[in-house]
Amino acid sequence: MKAERSTSNYRFYTSETIERIRVIEEMKAQGMCLNEIKKAIENVNVQHEEMDVQNICQHMKALQNEISTLVENMEQQDQSKKDFIKNKVSSESVALMQSLLLLIT
Repeated sequence: MKAERSTSNYRFYTSETIERIRVIEEMKAQGMCLNEIKKAIENVNVQHEEMDVQNICQHMKALQNEISTLVENMEQQDQSKKDFIKNKVSSESVALMQSLLLLIT
């Protein structure tokens, strides 16, 4: 756990770090050895990473559905409206959408 330092060399901890220290202290009070505490924390970290991956996948699916709907709506527009929409969408947005489509497919 790293702490930021002030100009007067005091340590500043994030709320997450403070919570982690509190959990470690509780585990120590329950008689767990440091090795057991380390394994328990690693298991929690793995579970959080798995949840993050699942959340990203769900978010990507939602984006894919939204993009599909937008593409369908755009295809139904006349050419002048299509040109107007294309001009309003920045090149960065197009690059982002293409990257997302590559990741999804």
